[in-house]
Amino acid sequence: MKGLKRLLSYTRRACEDYGMIEPGDKIAVGVSAGKDSLSLLYALAELRRFYPVPFELVAVTVDMRFGDLENGGVPTDFTPIRELCERLDVKYHVEPSNIAKIIFDVRKESNPCSLCAKLRRGMVNDTAKKLGCNKVALGHHFDDVVETFMLNLFFEGRLGCFAPVTYLDRTDITVIRPLIYAPEKDIRYFAANAELPVVKSACPADGKTERESMKQFLADLEFKHKGLRHRIFGAMQKAGIDGYKEAKVKIYSDPKRDE
Repeated sequence: MKGLKRLLSYTRRACEDYGMIEPGDKIAVGVSAGKDSLSLLYALAELRRFYPVPFELVAVTVDMRFGDLENGGVPTDFTPIRELCERLDVKYHVEPSNIAKIIFDVRKESNPCSLCAKLRRGMVNDTAKKLGCNKVALGHHFDDVVETFMLNLFFEGRLGCFAPVTYLDRTDITVIRPLIYAPEKDIRYFAANAELPVVKSACPADGKTERESMKQFLADLEFKHKGLRHRIFGAMQKAGIDGYKEAKVKIYSDPKRDE
């Protein structure tokens, strides 16, 4: 399958560089139904076949229930995701929530993304624990790392990012991010060729966030200064920011592919 070999290479290297997977791990993959989380699920399911360390997988989706919020929201049809999980031999669990109602109907948040992400992550972690998992895998990729670092620098005046591996003592769950070496363009390429059942977000704030503005800002800079994202990521590794460290093998970078 086109793009799978490259995606697996990124995933395996990240897992090995940061010791993300240990013998006997039961990993809950947070599946939002977007291209990133579905690609992560596919990559880990394939990696499971030949990785030297045995591990189990379960896919977890938090149903936000957008639409008709006054009456508790409308359940989302995740049948295509369930069918994908069956093909990959991965158990699938959908956790209902009232997050959309809380954010948009009760609290009427003008900047909902931060609270939404916090509530969703909390539900995924709690659900993972309930299902007997000791780790949660999230689909943050290479571009997310750079964008988050830049957002923290621009809007909070600090040098920081989410970590590749984070232990949460409250829930006794370790969060891993196996796609941190995978550029978004490669994920997009794989998802399209694999015909993953991507479900477009129904969130009214989708595409209208500071992150989207930063994504465009970096794209404009990258057009003028090829390899900029990789240099920013490399600087984070050299500085050891939030657990990032220099990889044994340099991340693939072809300026022509970034155009």
